[in-house]
Order: sequence, then structure tokens, then C-alpha cells
Amino acid sequence: MGTFVVRRLASMLAVMFAISLLTFLIFQAIPNGDPALRLAGRLATAQQIEDVRKQWGFDKPIYVQYVKTMEKVFNGEVISYSQQQNVESEIWRDLPVTVSLALGAGVLFLLFGILFGLLSAVHAGRFTDRALTMLAMFGISMPAFFLAAVMEYYLSYKAGIFPIGGYVSLASDPWEWFTHLVLPWVSLAILYVGIYSRVLRSNTLDTLGEDFVRTARAKGLSERRVLVRHVLRNSLIPIVTLWGLDLAALFGGGALLIETVFNLHGVGQYAAESIGRLDVPPILVITMLTAFFVVALSALTDIVYALLDPRIRLN
Repeated sequence: MGTFVVRRLASMLAVMFAISLLTFLIFQAIPNGDPALRLAGRLATAQQIEDVRKQWGFDKPIYVQYVKTMEKVFNGEVISYSQQQNVESEIWRDLPVTVSLALGAGVLFLLFGILFGLLSAVHAGRFTDRALTMLAMFGISMPAFFLAAVMEYYLSYKAGIFPIGGYVSLASDPWEWFTHLVLPWVSLAILYVGIYSRVLRSNTLDTLGEDFVRTARAKGLSERRVLVRHVLRNSLIPIVTLWGLDLAALFGGGALLIETVFNLHGVGQYAAESIGRLDVPPILVITMLTAFFVVALSALTDIVYALLDPRIRLN
């Protein structure tokens, strides 16, 4: 197991290097103007553009530019010249909001996706299965931002059960943190619950027909033990993949619409504002951050795979 983890972490570092190089080249290849002008912003003076060119090494060979760019990204020295703000400081300010939203919703849609998927598989073809299928289709087809707006209007504005938007940090008031995030969590999780429950239902039904399940039943094991220890363990592998990648995407700003509806100023909103201003430095750093989350959680997913199915370690 140790060797597998080391190999997977080494491959993660190699992928991160490739992504950083590709991201750098994409930003270098944007047409219409030199990179110093794009970084300095539309209102920059000639002297400011020249200063940016020297600071980032744009007057040097391409490999020097790459090294300087990565140094600035990893040392927290990237500046939004149009806003005169340190990009990493802004991201660190907004990241707790996005992490709270993504992690809470991620736990919800994983748990309820597994629960509903198992119930559908165990009661396949019966009323419970059909009812859960209808709920899943509703969740998949309903736009998350529309559901979020409806929930906020009726449960916050009309009923006053939950606060109207905004964010309160966990450290300052745990209860207010929770109440401000309940509606965003639910509205974001409903879509994924529908997807996860259908995927797990299909995998569970396939696994129930495997030879090792029949063997476990022939040994006299209880149906609950067969379901949890043998069926669920093997059916969860694709769910682990989906959860890791979906969570990484949400960490990188994938919950932008939910953040906007509930006025949660997270990484997604910061990215959208930067794109609207054509502010390149924040977009560069957020792209790298999103790639890091995806690659890191993908590696963690593979390690969890190996724990669920030791045969994966051999591949």
C-alpha cells in the first residue's frame, strides 16, 4: 500500500507540473497584445507596463518567464494591477466561504445519494424505487439557481425561517454559520443526489448478480452484511470518483450561481468579477487553484480506491 501511495503522489506532482506549464502557455498565447499589457490592465501607463514586464521576466526567454510566473504564484506575490490587490490574499479571504459551501453540500449529496441509491436497488421495481426515481429526475432536471431562488424567497423572505443570504464565519458564530448555509447546501446538493442515487442503484443491481455475492449468501451471511460488506463496498468505487471530482470542481468555484443567489462572496464570485474586468492575474491563480484541487482529490480518490479494492494497487 505504501508503494502505491508514493507512486500516486509522484504522478500527481508530474500532472501538476504539466498543468502549470499548459496554463502558463495558454495565458501566453492569448492573442492581441503582449502578456505584460494584459497583466497590467487596460488603464495602465507605459511605465507600469514596463515595470510588469521586468517583474515577470517578459523580456527574458520563455523558460525564465515560466519560472518567474510560478515563483510569484507559489510565493503569493501575484498582484491584480487593475485593483491594486494581492490576489492570494483575496482568494484566502474568499476560500473559507467556498470550502464551507462545497464541503457541506458534498457531505449531503454523498450521504443521501448512497442512501437513496441503496433503497432504490433493494426495492427495485417497487413503489419505493419508482418514487425515488421521480425525485431523482426532479433533482437532475431542476436548475440549481432557480431552486435556490425559490427556497430563499419562500423560506427566508416569506417565512423568515432562515437568514436572507450572506455568510458568517464558523469561528465567530457556529450556529449562524450553519443557518446561513443550510439553504445553499440543500439547493446545491439536490442535483447531485439525483445523479449519485441513479449511478449507485445501477452499480448495486449489477453487483448483486455477481458470483461472490451468491457465495456470501451461500455461506449463511445475513442480507444486511452481504449488502454492506460485499455489495456496497464494490458499488461505491465509481461514486468515490464522482465525489472527488465534483468536490474539486466546487472548491475551484463551481458553485458560482449558488454563491450569487445567496450573496456568498466566494472564489466563484471573485473569478466571475475578474473575468468581467478582464483582470488576468486572478484568473491565472484561480485556474491553478482549481487544477490543484482536481488533481489532489483525484489522487486521494485513487488511494481510497485501493482501500476499497486491493486489486487496484496492482494496476
